[in-house]
Amino acid sequence: MSELHPTRLDGHVAIVTGSGQNIGRAIARTLAQAGAAVVVNGAHSRDKVDRVVAEITAAGGRAIGVMADVGDAAQVERMVAEAVAAFGHVDIAVSNVGRRLHKPFASITVDDWDTAVRTNLSSCFYLARCVVPMMRARGWGRIVHVSGYDGFTGHLENRAYNIAAKAGMHGFSKALARELGPSGITANTLVPGAIDTERDWSQYPGAVVEEVRKRIPVRRWGHVDDLAHACLYLCTTGGFVNGQTIHLNGGEFMF
Repeated sequence: MSELHPTRLDGHVAIVTGSGQNIGRAIARTLAQAGAAVVVNGAHSRDKVDRVVAEITAAGGRAIGVMADVGDAAQVERMVAEAVAAFGHVDIAVSNVGRRLHKPFASITVDDWDTAVRTNLSSCFYLARCVVPMMRARGWGRIVHVSGYDGFTGHLENRAYNIAAKAGMHGFSKALARELGPSGITANTLVPGAIDTERDWSQYPGAVVEEVRKRIPVRRWGHVDDLAHACLYLCTTGGFVNGQTIHLNGGEFMF
């Protein structure tokens, strides 16, 4: 396909999973502002998905909302089919859905483990397998996995299934980057640190917001736009970045 202005995404189509709120919402809005048509995805709240679609269209962008549980391969296939029906193709895939439940290892059941792996890790595979053929046909694609810093630091207790899945996301990025790079497709991982989002604080027992802020050298929690602009970079001028991890944690952890 012809070269486009490196900071614009006109003519491109993105699916952003888990984009009804927080980081996913910010990424969807930012990609749309850069010219991409965006598929906004959620699994539980149609109202939140519709709100993000309305925000994008009100700003002059193009978006549709698709409800789908990305831990279910059939639902991912349906979501991609709806994206293609609306916009013709998909060439940006952002896997952002995450489930971070606090549970001691001894209490984790087989169903708990399987659900966590499907939601956090298998969902990335389900989406990639549907969109990579289109990316290859167009000679261009961007795959971005939004992981979590506990998958690299292991600093949070009672999260064995989450930490394993989040670490696996970057392993999958590296494998895709090596195999798909010759086809013009990059795959990378964004790793948010302490980001100011709406969350279920019952899953973070003992966390003290001010104490976390003091641990961060830049002395603030991250903003969802920090992640969104990093994603935009990977999808535009960051075409030489492949198989890498971008840590956005204000220096709380340094690698």
